[in-house]
Amino acid sequence: MSNTFGNIIRLTTFGESHGTAIGGVIDGFPANITIDEQFVQKELNRRRPGQSNITTGREEPDSVEFLSGIFEGKSTGCPIGFIVRNLNQRSNDYTNIMNVFRPSHADYTYAEKYGLRDYRGGGRSSARETISRVIGGALAKLALKELGISVTAYTSQVGNIKLDNDYKKYNLNKIEENIVRCPDTEKADQMIKLIEEVKADGDTIGGVVTCVIKGCPVGLGEPVFGKLHAALGSAMLGINAAKGFAYGEGFDNMNLRGSQQNDIFYNNNGKIATKTNNSGGIQGGISNGQDIYFRVAFKPVATILKEQHSVTKDGDDTTLLAHGRHDPCVLPRAVPVVEAMAALTVLDYYLLNKTIHL
Repeated sequence: MSNTFGNIIRLTTFGESHGTAIGGVIDGFPANITIDEQFVQKELNRRRPGQSNITTGREEPDSVEFLSGIFEGKSTGCPIGFIVRNLNQRSNDYTNIMNVFRPSHADYTYAEKYGLRDYRGGGRSSARETISRVIGGALAKLALKELGISVTAYTSQVGNIKLDNDYKKYNLNKIEENIVRCPDTEKADQMIKLIEEVKADGDTIGGVVTCVIKGCPVGLGEPVFGKLHAALGSAMLGINAAKGFAYGEGFDNMNLRGSQQNDIFYNNNGKIATKTNNSGGIQGGISNGQDIYFRVAFKPVATILKEQHSVTKDGDDTTLLAHGRHDPCVLPRAVPVVEAMAALTVLDYYLLNKTIHL
């Protein structure tokens, strides 16, 4: 089982949804970076369950405990180990699906691949594993901050309620002012109402998270197999429930001609820049110094509180009615996960870029 992400910055995660703890080890993290543990915990709080009426009701403090790699507030260059203990499991909620495969979950494929599965909340395939990614991403953000690079994500669509694709039309400082993490107050209210309606019906709904990376230097990424957008796409599609990735204008400008789509270079007071940014800050797989922006599509959460047809592990027809505490929409809690994976990827590729010249 592959549990490690990255090249120079390597995050290895461990733990299950209903096990003792979730945790990880970060290797290759630069030494002498100021580690603001309160900031890391704040990022983790953005992901934790039970934070509003449109997220799962599971009450977990999700307090991070650092075990190594930090001394007197600085990274030492040694592996940074950490754990977050699981304190609010209700494993009995899952006994009714012990021998049943939940539709659109990893139950069937996991059981076929490994010959067994932890049915309690999905075990290793649970989205609770993203705790480790958020902690790793928070540390990456602290390093990127020293380089002047920022990573900001927000909910841009829930169901059929969507924002304009141009992120520059919004004040991204307003993202944390509402529980759905949308920078448009009016649209946020509509999204929240829709999620509440879906939740009351025992159903779920999906949407889109948009992410913007500012301050990224020219030159990150490789022209062939290490393209920066491919790395970002891989990082995003590795998040639970992610179903699609598009950077720059993506599919939206496929009806345009090259003369309309091309980003024209010009001399911006002695600095080469582009008049437009349809490329999304990446050209030929390499960052060009403009803002990098992309969108990640998330499906409706697979666990719904409605009766569904399924089969047992022996292939017998049955019906299933899920119990427990589940998110009606993954978007609000996915925002910090998208930021985390983007930050880890950019920091990793920044460090990789340092290896090409003596």
